[in-house]
Amino acid sequence: MSLTIALHDSSIKEAILDLAENFGFDPEVSENEYCIRIPENLGSGFIKGTQFTHGIGVLEFNFLLNDQLVMEFQKGLIHPLKLLFNRESTILHKFEASEEAQEIHRLESAILSSTPQNNHIFTFPANEPICIYSLEIDRKLFEEKISEFLTDMNDDLMTLFRDLNGTQIFYHKEYYSLDIAKFLEEFTECELLDFMKVVYQEGKTYEILSHQLQQYLDDLNGTGNHKITRKATLDKIENAAEIIKSELDQMDNILTIAKRVGLNQNTLQQGFKRLYKTSVNEYIRNFRIEKAKELLENTDMNITQISYKIGINSRSYFSKLFKKRYGVSPKEYHNQIRKSSEEK
Repeated sequence: MSLTIALHDSSIKEAILDLAENFGFDPEVSENEYCIRIPENLGSGFIKGTQFTHGIGVLEFNFLLNDQLVMEFQKGLIHPLKLLFNRESTILHKFEASEEAQEIHRLESAILSSTPQNNHIFTFPANEPICIYSLEIDRKLFEEKISEFLTDMNDDLMTLFRDLNGTQIFYHKEYYSLDIAKFLEEFTECELLDFMKVVYQEGKTYEILSHQLQQYLDDLNGTGNHKITRKATLDKIENAAEIIKSELDQMDNILTIAKRVGLNQNTLQQGFKRLYKTSVNEYIRNFRIEKAKELLENTDMNITQISYKIGINSRSYFSKLFKKRYGVSPKEYHNQIRKSSEEK
C-alpha cells in the first residue's frame, strides 16, 4: 500500500502543519520547533521542523513506516532551496514533470530547487529506516544575510541564490564528507535546552551549509577527485565492516584491518563513528553477540562451539557480553529456544 500526502513548503511551520493535518492530529510545538509523531497504525518515529533566522530551517525525517509514503509538494509563492542529506535507506526524488525518479542513497546529499510548474515528489519506502536531514532556505529572506557576498560568489552559486522565486530547476547529487556527517550527528544529538539549543543548532546548520557549498565547488571546479575520494573512503569503511562480518572467528586488530582496506586507523575509527554510530571495537563486539544469537536460534552448535565461532575464546566472557545485551545467559536463551521448539 501507499500513502500520498500533499503539502506546501513555503515555511517549515506550514510543511509540518500540512503533514499533521494529513496524519490527523496536532503537532508538538516548542520554541522554534514543530514535531509530529508517527501514529502507531502507520509505523514509528517522527518528523520535526526547526526554524531559524533569515529564512533558514531544517526538516528532519526519522521514521519507519508500514506503508510507502509519497510526499507531493504543491505550487506556492516560495520554493525553498533544499540541501538534503540521506543518513539511512534509499529514497526516491523526482520533479513533477519528470518521467523517472532519481535514487538518493545512504550517505548521499542532494541540492534541490523546484519551480511552481515542476514541484518535488519524494517517495519513502515501507519497512526501511528513514533518516533524512533537509536544510531548507527561503532565498528571499536569506538574501539579506548574503547580499553583500553574492558578487564574490561562484557564478553557479550566485545564480542559484539569486533565484529568489524559484524559477529554475536545480539538481546536484554527491556523497557527502565525513566532516558533514559529524556536523549532522552533532545537530541531531544536541542535548542543550532553550536559547542555548537554538544558538548551537543554528551554528551547526551554517557549518553544514558552508561545507556542502564548498564541497559542491570542489566538485564543480576540480577534476572530480574530491568526489571520487569521498566515495572511495566510504567504500573502504564499508569494506572493513564486511571483513569483520566474514572473518569474525579470526579477527585482526584495528590497525591491520585499516591497512587492509587502505585507510589510516584514525580515519577508519572516525568513519565507523559517523556511519555506524559506534567505534570499530564496539561494532565488532555487537556483531559477535548478534551472530551468537543467530547461531543459538538456527544451529545445533553448543555454547562453546558458538563462542569460538564468533572469535571469543572465553566462554565466561561470552556469557557476560550476551547477558548484558539480551538480559539472559546464552545457556538460558538456548533453553528458551529449545523449549519453544518442543512446544510447537
